[in-house]
Amino acid sequence: MGKNKNFTSLFFKNVGSLFYAIAAADKKVESNEILVLKNSITTQWLSVSLFDTDALQEITNTFNRLHKENNQDPEVLYQDFIRYKNKEKHLFTSTVTNLILQTANAIASSFSGRNKSELIMLAKLEIELKKA
Repeated sequence: MGKNKNFTSLFFKNVGSLFYAIAAADKKVESNEILVLKNSITTQWLSVSLFDTDALQEITNTFNRLHKENNQDPEVLYQDFIRYKNKEKHLFTSTVTNLILQTANAIASSFSGRNKSELIMLAKLEIELKKA
C-alpha cells in the first residue's frame, strides 16, 4: 500500500464498491462505464500524490469482482459506503471528495447520459460527501 498510510485497503474497496453501485444503479453495467473508471483512475487519481498504483488497483479489482459476481444490490453497496465514510470522515478531504464525485459522474454519464436511478444516487452522494 502506498504513499499515505491513512488510506487502507478498506478505503479503496469501499470506493470501488461505490463506483460499482453507481454503474449498476440502472441494473446493468456497460463496458463504457468500466472503461471510464479505468481511465479516471489512471488520469485523475494517479495524479494526486496521496495514492499509488497498487492501492488504486484495489478500486478496479473491487469493481470487477462485484461486476463478475453480479449479485449485489447497488443501494446496499451505496449505504455501506456512506457508513464507512461516516466512520472515517478524516479521509474525505475536499481533494478526495472531488475525485470521488468526478469519477462517479463520469461513470454515470459514460453510457447514454445519466438515467434517473443514477441521478438519484449521484445527488444523494453529493449531499453526503459535502456534509461536514
